Amino acid sequence: MPEKTVIAVPRESAPGETRVALTPDTVRRLVSDALAVRVEQGAGALAAFPDEAYSEAGADIVAGPEGLAEADIWVRVQPPREREDGTDEVEMIRSGGVLASFLSPAESPDLLRRLAERQVTALSIELLPRITRAQRMDALSAMSTVAGYKAVIIGADTLGKLFPLLITAAGTLSPAHVLVIGAGVAGLQAIATAHRLGAVVEAFDVRPAVKEQVESLGAKFVEAEEHEVGGGETEGGYAEELSEDEQEAERRLLAEHVAKSDVVITTALIPGKPAPLIITADMVRGMRHGSTIIDLAAVADEPPGADPGPRQPNVFTQPAGAPRPPDLGGRRSDRPGRRDHGGDLRDARGRRAVRGMTPSRRRPRAASRKARVKKGIQG
Repeated sequence: MPEKTVIAVPRESAPGETRVALTPDTVRRLVSDALAVRVEQGAGALAAFPDEAYSEAGADIVAGPEGLAEADIWVRVQPPREREDGTDEVEMIRSGGVLASFLSPAESPDLLRRLAERQVTALSIELLPRITRAQRMDALSAMSTVAGYKAVIIGADTLGKLFPLLITAAGTLSPAHVLVIGAGVAGLQAIATAHRLGAVVEAFDVRPAVKEQVESLGAKFVEAEEHEVGGGETEGGYAEELSEDEQEAERRLLAEHVAKSDVVITTALIPGKPAPLIITADMVRGMRHGSTIIDLAAVADEPPGADPGPRQPNVFTQPAGAPRPPDLGGRRSDRPGRRDHGGDLRDARGRRAVRGMTPSRRRPRAASRKARVKKGIQG
């Protein structure tokens, strides 16, 4: 009987990475007379997949990367790197083996050279063509969808105000304003999620062709003057890189919209090139206190020049991340002739108001049946 082909699932070592390349369900489908799967201990722990789940699915659990050294195929999320204990993950892949992972090949020439020297066949998952036959393997689009959704959730959690318009007994909460820059897979998911949460959403993309998609999701499309900002796209559907003059025109156009936004989500990426600088330090300083920027493109480049305050990975705030009280700019108690006494609203003469309305605007109570009958009113 021929030896089985061994698939290795290492524990991800990149800081902050919680994903795992194979789930127990996938392992169960792979394990057969021809395939064996070895999973490094703890590989799925941060993704809520315990070692026991992999064992039950038919995988062999190994204590460390050494137990994966003889594997024929390595599957990973992040490119191989040197671990904190000094273990070189590239050296762990046997000569002639296969590696399938996100590799960012244009930004990782040294890694590709080392893999070639070891005669490793490297499959860069993000370069799979966006065609029907490859759709089930399009992990990049799947992860972009997740990132767009999560960006809005992070923004809503970080921002010190609520997203939707809310009319309360104490007054009216104005909705949050969200600006999404880039209307690709991640951007469109961010637009849809922010709209569902009740925010007022604007979106910008250098490709005018996406305007219809943006508007169909409930957002307003920020349009540039004709011929001011180019609008081409590659065969893969990505936006083409802009000239320096076009980028400057783009920044001028967006400056006003960034300043009035509570949350800005940037998703613009050019495959194989550094992420374009769209939001400058001056634009960040012009934002309201407590506003939030979620930069999904930070993985491809450093965030904008200035660091106005503390930031988390891909999330930085201006000027600091401290929550602020809800913006009650639209509440009735702020209008002339009203006094704000928290939940006890009164008019200028001190009379109690009901649900934000002064006594003079209350509806008269309906007469009781007994009173109406006494007055000869039928009904």
